[in-house]
Amino acid sequence: MKFKSIIMSLAVATMLFTACNDGKKKEAEAKAEAEKMEMEAQKKAEEEAMMAQKEFEQNTIASKAMGNENLSTLVSALKQAGLAQTFMEEGEYTVFAPTNTAFEAVPKKSLDNLMMDENKTQLQGLLKYHVVSGEWKADALVKAINDNDNKYRVTTLQGENIILSVKDGNVMIEDAKGNKATVVTADVDASNGVVHVIDKVIMPKG
Repeated sequence: MKFKSIIMSLAVATMLFTACNDGKKKEAEAKAEAEKMEMEAQKKAEEEAMMAQKEFEQNTIASKAMGNENLSTLVSALKQAGLAQTFMEEGEYTVFAPTNTAFEAVPKKSLDNLMMDENKTQLQGLLKYHVVSGEWKADALVKAINDNDNKYRVTTLQGENIILSVKDGNVMIEDAKGNKATVVTADVDASNGVVHVIDKVIMPKG
């Protein structure tokens, strides 16, 4: 009888030991599975972040301009001024982008002079005069113009103002010297703002 009790006790102890081992094994397996899932989720998140960054870079204002053959002079000027990188980064900008034809209307001597290394600050000022902080789509611009009696004054990144108006259904931009440019292509959407293509280079006072 005593021997039988010992056998039963051993059997119970063995069962408890086995159950304990099984519990630890399952716990270890569950932990390993959780770690695996966490790693996979982290890897997926990193891949998605990389894809999102790549998509952002491919659709920046600078990339859009570089992909438009009619804006190659503007791109060259941005690179020369050291501003191309600015429009590849995060932010919200509205760029009034002059076409190559618009730049051709600027006296060659003046443009060549601006593109010289020693005149980089002056070139930066000219280009920043074509940029407004924030994303202004055409409908928002037209509303602001209409709300201000067809004369909406905006401060550029350069610090001076431009005056926006509407004529014959087109958004017009008047510069500090009274010259006017017309938006010929509106709402070129970018990941860090919007581009409106214009037919003239606008000039600040300086």
